[in-house]
Amino acid sequence: MNYSTLRGASYVLIHTPDMIEHNGTTQTTEKITTPDSEYLRQLDEHLRTYTEVVNYAPNQTYIGNLPYEQLKELPQPWVKTEISGERFGKFGEIMPELEFYGLLQIADVFELVHLEEDFAEKVRQALAAHPLFKQDVDQIKNTKSLEWLEKERTENAAEGLYYNRQLVGCVSRAHQLDINLNAHVMLENLVVKASGILALRQLFATRKIDPHTVDYVIECSEEACGDMNQRGGGNFAKAIAEACDCVNATGSDLRSFCAGPTHALISAASLVAAGTYQNVVVVAGGAAAKLGMNGKSHVAKGLPILEDVLGGFAVLISENDGSHPVLRHDLTGRHKVSSGSSPQAVTTALISDALKKADLSVEEVDVYSVEMQNPDITKPAGAGDVPLANLKMIGAIGVLRKDIEKKELLNFVNQKALVGWAPTQGHIPSGVPYLGFATEDLMSGTKNRAMIVGKGSLFLGRMTNLFDGVSIVLERNPGKVEAVEQADLEVLVKKEVAAALRAFAASLK
Repeated sequence: MNYSTLRGASYVLIHTPDMIEHNGTTQTTEKITTPDSEYLRQLDEHLRTYTEVVNYAPNQTYIGNLPYEQLKELPQPWVKTEISGERFGKFGEIMPELEFYGLLQIADVFELVHLEEDFAEKVRQALAAHPLFKQDVDQIKNTKSLEWLEKERTENAAEGLYYNRQLVGCVSRAHQLDINLNAHVMLENLVVKASGILALRQLFATRKIDPHTVDYVIECSEEACGDMNQRGGGNFAKAIAEACDCVNATGSDLRSFCAGPTHALISAASLVAAGTYQNVVVVAGGAAAKLGMNGKSHVAKGLPILEDVLGGFAVLISENDGSHPVLRHDLTGRHKVSSGSSPQAVTTALISDALKKADLSVEEVDVYSVEMQNPDITKPAGAGDVPLANLKMIGAIGVLRKDIEKKELLNFVNQKALVGWAPTQGHIPSGVPYLGFATEDLMSGTKNRAMIVGKGSLFLGRMTNLFDGVSIVLERNPGKVEAVEQADLEVLVKKEVAAALRAFAASLK
């Protein structure tokens, strides 16, 4: 069977402390329900600096500078252990808020983003030094006075942009009446597009990929763009592709809450294996609504607000080159309508059913990447260590399958468990944070097989009470390409036909 391969992944974080207060739903809801709350008064005191965000161990793992094995050895909570970090990593970067406001304007093609004149100049100077955006600084030109920004915000319902708690810009509404194009929604959509652009350009730069070779783009974040006549119709994928010079690509959006990225990974692998496209990119931008989502729990425990970054990633899936890890699109798990919603039922559907197809035991998978949320964020909020809980359930399934003895369960968990290093941006932690390391582990490392698992909460849309989830197995490439190229096939056919004709001629003599 012909398989596609994982060519590489990129990961980006954008530190957006001012957006926490003005765009995170926990904070904007608090302003409506309890505008004089103690939490809102304390908010500014619990914001991290950009330097602290860069020197935070899970963030360095996310962009590839700190191996996940070393992160696992660091004492938790990691927020109390500052390391020496770098802005740029082998997978991507951690961008400061000032520069990201410039990306918002670069991503804007309808002149909805406005920056204050002096602030815009600072943004230009900063991005002029960025290797991926120095050619775009001329697009930062729609500048306004502070007075104009204030009026646009107060009289025309624009969404303010703040820096160091000062108004420095705004996003105007795109339609007078359409709530799907109001300023709040437009800002959220532009955040997705801008962070997706950053992730995709980082993929091309770090993996040395020609964007002209990309045939198809799948965008799989949790936001959706459209107007009143096709709410959520899309298309972020093609918008991001356009801004990243993917001139030969088309694309579409794929949505399934947190499970979206793994659905997209399976779709990309299948499209390439089928020969429909040669190079497919899966990309996702960040979710402004989830900034500070668990902030009240963090502040109550005297911690900084750790959900202060937008996340993004991009992955390239290509034809089998005999070297890169293969995606076993025939070894997938899926949560069916009939699967059931108990943790055991979900895990059985996603893990056991996939392994059964290849007669594999749970021990024969070296890495399980499932819901890679950072425990520093989830533990104070009462959700516990999510990746560890998933591994325990997988181990329990292994015991039920008689793959391992019950007494070996703890050892199984200790050996297989990945610590979570991804921000709680919903779709961002869902299986895919490991893909960057997978290209190394399954090529030059000691691992032979990994499973990427995505889960989703479909009930959030109030259309069904069902959960969702899919999984796919990645393997070390055996070093041979089973598929025969079309040109080689034509040569082979000609040789076979010629041989047959010679044999026929000989039989007539």
